Amino acid sequence: MNPLIIIGAGLAGWTTIREFRKLDAATPVILVTADNGDFYAKPSLSNAFAQKRTPDQLVSTPAAKMVETTNVTLMAHSSVVALDTAAKTVTVTSSDDTQTLTYSQLVLATGAQPIRVPVAGDAAGQVQSINTLDDFRSFHATVCPHTTSADSSEIHSKSVVIMGAGLIGCEFANDLVHGGHRVVVVDPSDRPLSTLLPLAAGQQLQAALGALGIQWHFGTTVQAVDTAGQELKVTLGNGQTLVADVVLSAIGLRANTALAAAAGITCERGIVVDAQLQTSAEAVYALGDCAQYASAGQRTLPYVMPIMNAARALAATLAGTPTPLTFPLMPVAIKTPALPIVVSPPNPGQAGDWAADADDTAVVGSVWRFVDTGQAVRGFVLTGKQTARRMELSKLILV
Repeated sequence: MNPLIIIGAGLAGWTTIREFRKLDAATPVILVTADNGDFYAKPSLSNAFAQKRTPDQLVSTPAAKMVETTNVTLMAHSSVVALDTAAKTVTVTSSDDTQTLTYSQLVLATGAQPIRVPVAGDAAGQVQSINTLDDFRSFHATVCPHTTSADSSEIHSKSVVIMGAGLIGCEFANDLVHGGHRVVVVDPSDRPLSTLLPLAAGQQLQAALGALGIQWHFGTTVQAVDTAGQELKVTLGNGQTLVADVVLSAIGLRANTALAAAAGITCERGIVVDAQLQTSAEAVYALGDCAQYASAGQRTLPYVMPIMNAARALAATLAGTPTPLTFPLMPVAIKTPALPIVVSPPNPGQAGDWAADADDTAVVGSVWRFVDTGQAVRGFVLTGKQTARRMELSKLILV
């Protein structure tokens, strides 16, 4: 029996395996991953500093335990260098071996890659991004070089310049400042989360994070990063210069479609999948940050809840019961404790406007509803204590 092969050991890959094993205990499963296969919650990467958690402490289940409980063959520290969808084979290489495997079904859970923009300067190569536990391990070693355990009470404060005031940038900014570090955020827009929140909500978040000491430089970008003794000189597009110990690029993520595209599988913003998560190639499926979902209006959904829903549906399909994926309403909780936010954005291109509830105040939080031209609620944003109303507002949305 040819195995089910899954490429990628992130939340999408491991959750698909767990769900599949509930339905099929016999089919051999091979998991191929470039890292060691440890299971961890990716959202924990952006709140670890405030909790004084080290990279090792973010691992919830070691790879060996995952292998034992799910009965899979783990090919760690390995990469798929070729995919032949006609022959149903993948070529896998590691440091000491290359082999070609034949699959019965293949799942692409290749995730996404950080978007990087060109930066000049002799220290441009020192700009870091965080998308995996290994990335976080490297960043943590730079920011907290003397911290080896969560019991360490000594804080070695660093100055961090963050490129990007989107969701990732704001979460890391809040976390780093709570961890005792000094943070400056640079973004070409006029406020944080400008593509996700209405103007007033973005201004609330800016004020709340600013009250913690976070500094903002809007309307400009990082142009160059150069060495300046033991520090870095960061030159902005408006001519200003900043001094930092670390520069973190948090501009956003782009679906990792390279393997699929090279194999001739249809890709756009992500790997295009139908309602049953099948790609344009027979017996090849995709989910997670790499997928462009037909069930979501041809969108990519780089969040936890879409992955969990997709994995359950895909597992059933892989086990022999074709199951179309239907996404429920999935509000996103943004991890900015300075101002808790829950957002259920309207669909891209949806006509309408944001309207604030008149009786809300910034003291207890605020409510915004995205109302279409027919006065139907298509999305919402809740801040502060109003985030407790997520279920109430969810019931009002016409999807």
